[in-house]
Parts: sequence; C-alpha cells; structure tokens
Amino acid sequence: MAESRTPRWSAVGTRWLGIGLAAVIAVVTLGLGFSGQLTLYISPESIWFACAGAVVVLLGAIWSFTLPLGAETDHGHDHGDAHDEDADAAASRRRTLTAVGTVSAGVVATGVVAAALVLPPASLSVELAMSRADADPTLFAGADTPTLGVADTTTFGVGEWSSVFATASRPEAYDGSPVTLVGFVTPGEADAVNLTRMIITHCVIDAQPAAVPVTMDAAEYGTGQWIEVTGTVKADADGSLRVLPTSVVQIDEPGDPYEY
Repeated sequence: MAESRTPRWSAVGTRWLGIGLAAVIAVVTLGLGFSGQLTLYISPESIWFACAGAVVVLLGAIWSFTLPLGAETDHGHDHGDAHDEDADAAASRRRTLTAVGTVSAGVVATGVVAAALVLPPASLSVELAMSRADADPTLFAGADTPTLGVADTTTFGVGEWSSVFATASRPEAYDGSPVTLVGFVTPGEADAVNLTRMIITHCVIDAQPAAVPVTMDAAEYGTGQWIEVTGTVKADADGSLRVLPTSVVQIDEPGDPYEY
C-alpha cells in the first residue's frame, strides 16, 4: 500500500495557524495583563479570565511539541491503491481549495498577530467617541436610583452623571451637587463643551461614549484634550442640567481611560 504523507511545509503551516498564533496571542495577553494595559481592551473584571485562558493555551502549545509534525492531519489509516481518475481529480481540487483557504487565512491571521506585537496599546479614539455620540445615555444607568434622587452622587463619574442629566425626573434635586470629573473635550453647545468618557461593559467592542455639558469657553481646550473639572451641577429653568466649573485643569490621558 502507498503511504500518504503530509508535506512538511503544509504541516508547519497548519501548526502555525493553530497553536502558533494562539500561543503568540496568549503571550501578548499575559504581557498586557502584567503591565496593566489589558484594561485598554477589556473590563478589569474580565482580566483574570483572559489571563487564565492564556496560561491554558500556552500549556497546550508546550504539549503540542510532543506530537510529530503532520499529526494534526493524520487520519490514522490509508485508503489503499485503488483510485479512479474522478476520485483523484476531486481530491486534487479539494487540496487546491484547502491550500488557497489556508494561505489566505494565514496571511490575515498573521497580520493581525503582527499588528498586536508591533503596534503599541492605545485607547479608543476621540473620533470613535464622536461617531457614537448619539448612543442612548440610559445605557450607563445601573438602576433607577439616580432618577429617583436617592443615590450617593459623590461617587458618580461621567457615565452616571450622563444618565442623570438625560433621565432625571426631578432635576432640581441635583442643583448644587458637587462634582469632580475627568474626561476629554468634545464639541458641545455654543457656550459649553461636552466632557466625554468611553464606557465599557465587557470589552472595547461594546464601548459607548457618555458626556455631560460643561459651561466654558469651547476655544480654550482643543477637541480630545483631557481635563479634570471641579464644580457644581446647575439646574436650568427648562429642566436641563449642566456643570458650572470652579476649576478646570489640563491633564494627560489617564492610564485607564475608560469607565465601567
């Protein structure tokens, strides 16, 4: 009987597309986790799960070295010598399609992994926040307590205040409330800017912007500039809420630029 062997280049490519790419992503994940930069991509509550999964993948990669090349595609039997021409032609077409698919997937996957290795970790862009600015602010409310005015607002960030500003049934209850908020500047009304922060539930894929209006000169700070605003909430006669700042300080982007 003839013995069918997987070409060495195909075996190496198959192993790279499988355990090779997975191992590289696992190393990147652990590196970001230990450096504290994994929060640029997922919520802090998910970090332990991601790092544990990366360790399991690395252990699997180490174990894979005990297998000979080509074992992934070994059927454990051969089909003998009896082949007709139609079967050979069909098998050849399948091998060609498989090779094309493998090469295409390999190029894309390798490019993604290379980008993860070469490009520095970065927060979501200001442009993305502005493009998603029409998101429903009630997404950031964890309960009805902000609307009912019974929550402790001293711990509120931009996300919670954004929800309050949009949904409060008694806006006057918040008049004079002190705030200290950190975010970046995006365009607002003529006499105000929006203090904006990206809010993440699980990972950057579900990130949505939250914003509160701050009464200040829009030309004083450029779009995207991070600032810390200290002041009070002002309830206007029409029921709208805004922040009147007593102090605005220009700051660098925080190490963890998101709220959760």
